[in-house]
Amino acid sequence: MSEVDELPRFPFESDAALEPPAEWAELRSKCPVAHVKLASGDQAALLTRHADVKQILSDPRFTRPTPADDAARISDSEEGGIFNSDMAEVIPQHGEAHLTWRRGIGKWFTAKRMNALRPGIAAMTEQLIDEMVAKGVPADLKASLGFPLPVWVICDMLGVPDADRDRFAHWSDTMLSMTRFSAAEMKAAEQEFGMYMAGHIALKRANPGDDLLSALITDPEPMSDVTLIATGIGLLIAGHETTANMITKMVAMLLSDRTRWESLLADPSLVRTAVEEALRLDANAGVGMARYLTEDVEIAGTVLPRGTTAMCSMAAANRDEEAFARAAEMDLGRTPNQHLAFGAGAHACLGQPLARTELQVVLEVLLRKLPSLDLAVPVQDLRRVEGLVVGGLVELPVRW
Repeated sequence: MSEVDELPRFPFESDAALEPPAEWAELRSKCPVAHVKLASGDQAALLTRHADVKQILSDPRFTRPTPADDAARISDSEEGGIFNSDMAEVIPQHGEAHLTWRRGIGKWFTAKRMNALRPGIAAMTEQLIDEMVAKGVPADLKASLGFPLPVWVICDMLGVPDADRDRFAHWSDTMLSMTRFSAAEMKAAEQEFGMYMAGHIALKRANPGDDLLSALITDPEPMSDVTLIATGIGLLIAGHETTANMITKMVAMLLSDRTRWESLLADPSLVRTAVEEALRLDANAGVGMARYLTEDVEIAGTVLPRGTTAMCSMAAANRDEEAFARAAEMDLGRTPNQHLAFGAGAHACLGQPLARTELQVVLEVLLRKLPSLDLAVPVQDLRRVEGLVVGGLVELPVRW
């Protein structure tokens, strides 16, 4: 048996859908730089402490591994998947080119734009809740609200037909696979999604609208077609998959101990801090962020050599007792809350203002329209989504 075979496999398993694996606390206290084996079989250095994760994510020298790097692969497939796709090469990952790309898109995620979106998001949330209620109990909150709402929002922003959302879901699940889909399936999804987006961009060129893709196409310094395609795909995947899962997990966390829900009903002004605390306490966030170390770096007294792939577990870091008082507890009024759920540094999640807006609006509307909301199954019966880079629940059965 080789040395890599004997390493613990990451991500770790957890029996409870909302609870962290025991390994996180153990590694934070005893082994902050741990060698692990990824789904691909490749080796990486796992970081679990808040200060260390923030240090590596904020260091401008280190970025997402590109196919040109001799980095550990996340997926169990030789090719395909979001990390090994052509998309990963097309969007600039370094320096000025990356900052320019982010600036072009970041203009669409300002506080002013997010506030302008709130009434539309609230109206769509109300409509989806009404449809769920009309069908009766028990209902699956993920299928009824958690999934369709973020898809509707990101489709609206990109000017993409919401009616195609099931296709987006299939393509993004496939491209986010670690172990669930074959290399051939992953490659096919990438090609189909690319062809779809290319056709969509051609339509926007001919007939621009008031949407993000039209704005990027008509920009004085337009992106190349391949970059536009990759950007559209990236925003669609990021814009619906993570937020859909987070809406579901947030509600599950608040209902798993119903005194939390009651606290919010009594004081809805806690919604903003409750959203941040749900983001911090999410034990099922997925694999984390990989960084390719282009030079030697010292972390927690250990020198990681150039060429190492560092896996930054933001979810483990968010439970670090050194960074958060009573880190294992859900404090709905916690402030400040310097969690790393959206990453840190130059590659921090571009869409975090949108995700926050959606989570806040969903929670506000649910509290107002369904104050009696409750889990329809014991919390221990909730099941995790397995085999994808992002974490989530299979479903969230609720009643009211």
